[in-house]
Amino acid sequence: MILIGDDGQGFKIVVNVERQYSIWPLDRVNAPGWSDEGTHGTRDEYLTHVQRVWTDMRPLSARDDRREPAS
Repeated sequence: MILIGDDGQGFKIVVNVERQYSIWPLDRVNAPGWSDEGTHGTRDEYLTHVQRVWTDMRPLSARDDRREPAS
């Protein structure tokens, strides 16, 4: 998704391997480990999307139920 701020600067939504989301300046290369999320729409649609998909703020590795329980 691309957002345009009040100053006219463009932003995109990026996600990392831990399924954490961020807004990134459109004119910059993604930080290592982050890739374009790909959602398109208005700012309100973006906020709705993030609220729907990012329901647990913990990194994926901290919420992975497949891990062995701590002893």
